[in-house]
Amino acid sequence: MDAADFSAVLSEVRRFVRERVVPLEAEIDEKDEMPADIREAAKKMGLFGFALPEEYGGLGLSMYEEAQLMFELGYTTPSLRSMFGTNNGIAGHVLMVGGTEKQKAEWLPRIASGDVLASFALTEPEAGSDPSTLTTRAHLEGDEWVINGAKRYITNAPLADVFMVFARTDPDAPRTRGISTFLVPAGTPGLTVAPKDHKMGQFGAWTADVFFDDVRVPASALVGGEDGLNRGFGTAMGCIAHGRVHISALCVGMAERLVHESVEYAGTRRQSGRLIGSFQLVQGLVADSMTDYYAGRATVLEAARAFDAGTDTKIGPSCTKYFASEMVWRVADRAVQIHGGAGYMRGVAVERFYRDARLFRIYEGTSQVQQVIIAKALLGKATQG
Repeated sequence: MDAADFSAVLSEVRRFVRERVVPLEAEIDEKDEMPADIREAAKKMGLFGFALPEEYGGLGLSMYEEAQLMFELGYTTPSLRSMFGTNNGIAGHVLMVGGTEKQKAEWLPRIASGDVLASFALTEPEAGSDPSTLTTRAHLEGDEWVINGAKRYITNAPLADVFMVFARTDPDAPRTRGISTFLVPAGTPGLTVAPKDHKMGQFGAWTADVFFDDVRVPASALVGGEDGLNRGFGTAMGCIAHGRVHISALCVGMAERLVHESVEYAGTRRQSGRLIGSFQLVQGLVADSMTDYYAGRATVLEAARAFDAGTDTKIGPSCTKYFASEMVWRVADRAVQIHGGAGYMRGVAVERFYRDARLFRIYEGTSQVQQVIIAKALLGKATQG
């Protein structure tokens, strides 16, 4: 995108986030629902397709540009980003990376416009950090695939129009080589979405379990066509690597907001007749949080540059996801500490962000999974004993 145009996009998103969404944060958290007018505004701004190619109606942002956009979106409740994040990220990228031209033409324009909400159905009750152990299966009967199994914690499942479903299509193949991906429209007989989960935080972003009981889809629902058979795991890993940089940038945006809240409170709250910002131990907390934020921002931008260049699509995404998610948790903890008792009260922004930030260390691969990925990539066979 032209630099001037991208600058205008960032300015518009920043204004939208700070003027329209931030004032609604407490309401979104309390009602566990994103207002319809915010959803419509996001559609008009092109936020449902910012990372999708221009030829399919998206904005076609690079990873580096997307990271900067995430900095702005991360400044408010993460449920805003979650509303359209899967369309741009792990769900939309399934088609970008592995779809046939016909599948891309049929689905991506509607996903980019927000007319279709897509979900990424990979995680299972016993296949989370290691999705290669998934047990959902699909077998071919005539010209139809029959899918059976269950998925867990699927983002946007209660609202989704289509699911990107990962299922084992060759039970005899090595774990990572016998998995395929299917396009399964909501409402397909046998597909059931459970009631939405009641989570610790990130209210307004809905997740739910999804069940497949003899769900039948045509052969054309196999992502990538015949060439996509048993290649779903590689597709998933490519999408998740992109998602790790994406989430890392979101963490940085939240850290910026938490630093702002900490500075504002320390500059106005009095204790013992003095502003608490005059106490050096409070100053230390603020300084540490600002330093964490600064380092996180630099790490994400470097990982995004390398991702765009294709020089690092594995270690960099894991390093930045690991650092940024742990970083924002530290910043959130300090923000609550700076606020003292007020930081433990519902209705105070830092209390809400404290709950919201906890999830970042878990999804898109836990911090421990990132450590393993980084170590194995660097040490190779030495990690096998």
